[in-house]
Amino acid sequence: MTISRRDLLRAATATLFLASGRNEPKFSLATFRVDVTCPIGHPLLGRRQGVAKQIADPLYAHGWVLLGVGDPIVLVAVDWCEIRNDAYDRWRKVLAEAAGTSPERILLCSVHQHDAPLADLGAEKLLARVGMSGEMFDVDFFEQTGQRIAAGLRESLSNARTITHLGLGQSKVQNIASNRRVVLADGTVTFRRGSNGAGDRLNREAADGLIDPWLKTISFWDQDNPVAALSAYATHPMSYYGGGEVSADFVGMARERRRRDDTSVQQIYVSGCSGDVTAGRYNDASRANRAVLADRLYQGMTAAWKATDRVRLEHVAFRSTKLDLEFRKSEHFSAEAMRRILENEQAGRKERVAAAMGLSTRQRLSDGHKIDVPCLDLGPAQIVLLPGEAFVGYQLLAKKLRPDSFVMSVGYSECWPGYLPTEAAFEDNFDGQWLWVAPGAEARIQDALRKVLSL
Repeated sequence: MTISRRDLLRAATATLFLASGRNEPKFSLATFRVDVTCPIGHPLLGRRQGVAKQIADPLYAHGWVLLGVGDPIVLVAVDWCEIRNDAYDRWRKVLAEAAGTSPERILLCSVHQHDAPLADLGAEKLLARVGMSGEMFDVDFFEQTGQRIAAGLRESLSNARTITHLGLGQSKVQNIASNRRVVLADGTVTFRRGSNGAGDRLNREAADGLIDPWLKTISFWDQDNPVAALSAYATHPMSYYGGGEVSADFVGMARERRRRDDTSVQQIYVSGCSGDVTAGRYNDASRANRAVLADRLYQGMTAAWKATDRVRLEHVAFRSTKLDLEFRKSEHFSAEAMRRILENEQAGRKERVAAAMGLSTRQRLSDGHKIDVPCLDLGPAQIVLLPGEAFVGYQLLAKKLRPDSFVMSVGYSECWPGYLPTEAAFEDNFDGQWLWVAPGAEARIQDALRKVLSL
């Protein structure tokens, strides 16, 4: 008789309950950290940032597996720009097999650094048909990396730690986040304040705008001993970029500094809903400023840790719903227009790659695929994942839906939507090539959030 990994994990969970001699819940957590740095020459952000010329610092996948909750629940944050469409499906399938669970219970997200890879298997197939295989990413490297993350996950299960308590802490971060939206002197609105916008006086002097200033940390403890900390903050994670230096950028620097504070605690950083939030008011793209931003984020992480209150972990639930978003309807984004660009050998390489991504998504939607919106409910705290570059308004909405609770919103799960504006941003004529969704998304996202955050 063959015993599956899932059966073994369920047996181990049952043993934990029996060993406790009590009816109280018995949870455990396995943590892992895997190097996912791309090789020199690998495309960055689907080649929009060129190719890797040197490794400034390594990229990692950080994650944990929560056991004692029925089928295991896995969270993985990857220092890549985006994982889209069937590439997202592939990694969740591989990780689910390693954990002995279902893909739905794999909470996979990108941190969204720009000097890092982007993957979309459907788009790569389309590019290969027009002689552009490998222009977007290396498929073999993608598969090998997914298998290595899965191996790290699998190995971690034998070292799972008992979890008795949950830690909740938050702190305001100073002088990092600012909204892309800037009102000009004539009253018109622009979204031009990008990640490195502080070199422009108007970007520097305009107010922060709509942001979420709070960095949140959810930690897992074995009595008085911390095991893992998950920190989230809503901003694009870039300082200087685009020169071919692979890097986890200032968020990776802050995370690594926290890890060195106590190497026994797994430190995981995730980007909140920050499609319209950057460091643009406070970042002039100088090399020296990366360390400045890293220190500010580190100070926020440290303050959130010091402000942490612990409560006994007594209840864990998992909820997920399907989100159906419409593809952008403008003529330039029609299947016919994108196909013409893809097949046009005179068109720019970046434009052809973007067209392949759009066509890959259109095919996926026509096949009936929807986006999973999962929520891990830890009792006094919830972790909810939203797709793409969800705007910060959705993170603030999630808080309003559960004002009594500690809600952590995470962006950049399934990334095909690209920018995911609120209706207010659409009304302000937000636009861009990385905007792949049609207006009307807000009502659908609100409905999904209400479903998964409901008591």
